[in-house]
Amino acid sequence: MLKIAFNNNYIYPLDENHRFPMIKYELIPEQLIRENTCTSDNFFKPNKINDSTVLITHEKEYFKRFTSLKLSQKEIREIGFPLSKELVEREMEIAEGTIRGVHYAIKNRVSMNIAGGTHHAFYNRGEAFCMLNDQAIAANYILNKGFANRVMIIDLDVHQGNGTAALFNNNSNVFTLSFHGKNNYPFRKEKSDLDIEFEDRTDDKEYLKVLKETIPKVINEFEPEFIFYLSGVDVLENDKLGRLGLTINGCKERDRFILDICKKNSIPVQVSMGGGYSVVLKNIIEAHSNTFRLAQEMFF
Repeated sequence: MLKIAFNNNYIYPLDENHRFPMIKYELIPEQLIRENTCTSDNFFKPNKINDSTVLITHEKEYFKRFTSLKLSQKEIREIGFPLSKELVEREMEIAEGTIRGVHYAIKNRVSMNIAGGTHHAFYNRGEAFCMLNDQAIAANYILNKGFANRVMIIDLDVHQGNGTAALFNNNSNVFTLSFHGKNNYPFRKEKSDLDIEFEDRTDDKEYLKVLKETIPKVINEFEPEFIFYLSGVDVLENDKLGRLGLTINGCKERDRFILDICKKNSIPVQVSMGGGYSVVLKNIIEAHSNTFRLAQEMFF
């Protein structure tokens, strides 16, 4: 059975004019259940992650200031969410959802998190809606537990996974790969093991061509034993915070290709949703829902 991490605390209350579409975390599970892609049994509710697991990846002092609500105003502005104990709980539950997803992926070949993909969180700071880097934490968890020796993070969000790249700089056990908009935030990029930059308005044809040329090659060379996939849908045309030009069908084909190559190579994959800020809310929901539909269709 496809297992999906979801906690109602993912839906963090924000001002109605905030640019982050928090409502998508409410609407995606509703959509999947309404259309019978999933039932309530597919969803599991993560609790808070253990502090010790977080501290394999993040600085103790930063984590202490974050959890005790003592970040500076500058740090809070860079994160982009109002700081509260509810936000801390939310971030720790999202990270635990990805940790538990590791176990489900090993068992079932694939698992998913309704949220996550917090790739802008660094060792000692957060930014751009990211405070704890869920897939980085889970990658270190896998290595620490001996579940795998080679882990790959495939980040296809429109924004470079700068925090993830920095966290695993010079770590030969983790291969970081980022496809992103050349002119998108962050404007000062970090160095992933492989960065592929796209010009503004890159369309389905060009994007998928590069994807299908690149991914098989890096998988064959690195031979990962576990893959984390960040399936952000801010690659869509008309995304408020993105500059690429993919259609919903192109985004779906992207997801299909990644899931298919994981399946064919018998590599467990955990999927976190990442960004999506289209001016049309239904496009965000449809594009994200396609990722879950494909996992259900292809693996179960």
